[in-house]
Amino acid sequence: MTGNNTAVLKLNGALNDAVKSLGVECVNAEFERPKHEGHGDRAANVAMRLAKTLKASPKEIAQKIADSLKSDVIAGTEIAGPGFLNVFLSGKFYADAVADVLRQGKDYGGVNLGNGRRIQVEFVSANPTGPLHIGHGRGAAVGDSVARILKFTGWDVQREYYVNDSGLQITNLGKSTQARYFELLGRNDVPLPENGYKGAYLYDIAKEIIGIEGSKFLDVPLEESLEYFKKYAADKIMAGIREDLEMFRVSFDKFFPEGYLHENGLVKSAMNELKENGFAYEQDGALWFRTESTIGDDKDRVLIRANGIPTYYASDIAYHRDKFITRNFERVIDVWGADHHGYIARMKAAVKAMGRNPDDFTVLLIQLVNLLRDGKIVTMSTRSGEFVTLREVLDEAGVDAARFFFLMRRSDSQLDFDLDLAKKEGSENPVYYVQYAHARISGILREYSARAGNLERLSPDNIPPEVFSNKDAKDLADALTRYPEAVREASEELAPQAITGYVINLAGVFHSFYNTNRIIDEPDSGVRAGRINIVRAAKIVIASCLELLGVTAPERM
Repeated sequence: MTGNNTAVLKLNGALNDAVKSLGVECVNAEFERPKHEGHGDRAANVAMRLAKTLKASPKEIAQKIADSLKSDVIAGTEIAGPGFLNVFLSGKFYADAVADVLRQGKDYGGVNLGNGRRIQVEFVSANPTGPLHIGHGRGAAVGDSVARILKFTGWDVQREYYVNDSGLQITNLGKSTQARYFELLGRNDVPLPENGYKGAYLYDIAKEIIGIEGSKFLDVPLEESLEYFKKYAADKIMAGIREDLEMFRVSFDKFFPEGYLHENGLVKSAMNELKENGFAYEQDGALWFRTESTIGDDKDRVLIRANGIPTYYASDIAYHRDKFITRNFERVIDVWGADHHGYIARMKAAVKAMGRNPDDFTVLLIQLVNLLRDGKIVTMSTRSGEFVTLREVLDEAGVDAARFFFLMRRSDSQLDFDLDLAKKEGSENPVYYVQYAHARISGILREYSARAGNLERLSPDNIPPEVFSNKDAKDLADALTRYPEAVREASEELAPQAITGYVINLAGVFHSFYNTNRIIDEPDSGVRAGRINIVRAAKIVIASCLELLGVTAPERM
């Protein structure tokens, strides 16, 4: 897997050869896109970096580099400012750039950063106490897209969902379901617990239980039937969560139940290890983690309460020990809600206590989503049961729009999801704009095939340089060379928004090219074939971007 554009590598290689001709080795010089128009197609500041070493002015050095710069992808050079070297790219550069995409196909852009190293992405992990809401949907889209991007860049990725199937929240779920069951059977002496769940979905679950078990629990002590209600409700909700995720095109390699940690003594063994290594101590009948001295926390944190019940912190430490030590992942990425920000340092302390580098543990925070309908924010409250489910959003806006909108901004920034915009079929809707570019290209290629025959006969080398005599053709070819850069950024920064931003721009550049270049009706067969190759390459890259985002690439719209 190379993924890079060899036209870009050739250009930078020529620059380094020219620098070496001055007697300088290993400077790894690269051309960059100038920030302002009128400064050539690429620029390099290497002359200013070499001024001290070569004991000469940057302008003099830049001129010497320009004189030695020989490549068929360079049409001309100029020296600007205090010593910038600007170059103008030839039609051969753009032709080679497009040919690169056509030769590599779906592998184009997949720069190898992971080298097969094992990485785990754990995301969603919503408690099975209610259906997925819109906030969970954003986390699902981010985690899934990050996993796709990491796989595309050479990592051995495992996707995991941590199922919180034990603890106080599940107990409250069971009691809440119990209360609805008795209420539906006419008994009002079993109220909701203080922190119970009020969503209407619990009435549906209670009705199912009545349909299966009838009124058999009316005469059974509450504590004796609680386990049944806990398990039935949690299993039912978890099944619904799986269905929603499948609909959302999100899959997992493993669903890891929290109960496994307790049933197999993993929490106990992890706590013993912390004590043996001096990271935990007993006081007042409880077990404490030394977070104050380890990470400067405001106080040490309880692992095992005085009543012998583990805290969530203890379970999470055991779970991450299983990830790092037992299963030996080289990197672990967790996707959490933004309200868990303060918990990151504590988990990094635990990772350090395991003997692993805390930098191998990364948390992506998912900020809140404001759902807008008719320009107004829809009021939501998870605890009161007043929230918009992910399924409702998917049914109304569609999977493609939901995923694309969730991935348009940094995950730790607040997102306004405009439901009306997501449903529009027009250029103001970004996902429609991008998908329409792909569908438009598909239509061009179908028409060309109908008129001229098999597209596969077109050689990637069949792109005459004169095809790039206009700015829009150059811009489209140049935009394609940016894809490996966007993929690298998305992978290194765990930032799917780098892909959404890139592909929106690429679609715009393509639409401009389409509006100013005759394609099917171009009378010159060589130019026509060249332009067909350009749009073929654009289709490959747009489809690749949409695949990384989990969005479909339609052939027709």
